Amino acid sequence: MTTAYSLRPATPEDYDFLFALHRAAMRPYIETIWGWHDDWQQEYFRRKFDPQPRQIIQVEGRDVGVLVVEARPDELYLSLIELLPAYQGRGIGAAIVQALLARAQANGVPLTLHVLKSNEPARRLYERLGLRIVSEEKVRYRMAAPG
Repeated sequence: MTTAYSLRPATPEDYDFLFALHRAAMRPYIETIWGWHDDWQQEYFRRKFDPQPRQIIQVEGRDVGVLVVEARPDELYLSLIELLPAYQGRGIGAAIVQALLARAQANGVPLTLHVLKSNEPARRLYERLGLRIVSEEKVRYRMAAPG
């Protein structure tokens, strides 16, 4: 199991990788809820794309995922984490979430996130790491771990 990873700032040049990553990592879960319309997804992604908050997850120098974390006054919010399917199940996501849990605890705030209801593997991972569902929305759960 590979858990060693590094983070680097995303740049505008990462756009193609990040959209391909989004398609590979999230399509099955989005498709279950809304269907997957590639042209619409590309247009939406293009409109919302901002490399500034994104960090590229790397393993052995290879880009394998993306991470967006927001340090809010009352919480550490995991806004986005996606890994290429070939790198899922290797402990990378767990290592990242564990590091965020430690950061949140050190700051005395909860780690929070939203997860699509259709993304059961991610929800199970978060629950295994100590996050719990604190509220339910139409298509997603809000989860939190105490700070």
